[in-house]
Amino acid sequence: MTAPATEGPRLSRLMVLLYPFAAAAVAINLFMLGLMGQWIGLPAIPPLVALALSLPLGVPASWGFSVWVKGLIDEAEGRR
Repeated sequence: MTAPATEGPRLSRLMVLLYPFAAAAVAINLFMLGLMGQWIGLPAIPPLVALALSLPLGVPASWGFSVWVKGLIDEAEGRR
């Protein structure tokens, strides 16, 4: 019989697993921001530009998402 895990998933592992979701969320938000920018006279952000910008911006977003999820896991397992 194996003992239960005592520390949970590492933050770096969570970041790698959650990066595609965070980058996709950033891309959608950038595209929608570009659509809202048209309301005040700015040019629209094309979907491919929003996707390209989301690749580097997805890193800090996935870090924040991972910290939040790690906190939820720690709270659910009683380590907090």
